Amino acid sequence: MRVHLIRRETLEAYGKLNPMARNALEAFLSKVRYADWSIPADIQKTFKDADIIGRGANRIIFNINGNRYRLICKYVFGAKQVHLFVCWIGSHPEYDFICSNGRQYTINIF
Repeated sequence: MRVHLIRRETLEAYGKLNPMARNALEAFLSKVRYADWSIPADIQKTFKDADIIGRGANRIIFNINGNRYRLICKYVFGAKQVHLFVCWIGSHPEYDFICSNGRQYTINIF
């Protein structure tokens, strides 16, 4: 199924503010544009270093630019497409901070 990325503009804006992340985010967006996923494991076939997190959160963590940045998205597999919601993006140290409080399961700032 095709992927409907929700809040693409968030990633584009982040890339403008963080030039070191820009090319990696553009590569991420390109892969998502042509992705064809049927199950969560397909996401990991496209993004080998992505991590699906548990607790029924339906969330996945993407490593961006050699793991310098982390992107948390929620996914929902619908009848005709996959919805991928951008929930959070930040540096790896910022990600470690939100994980120390268990917020990676619930954070949604976009």
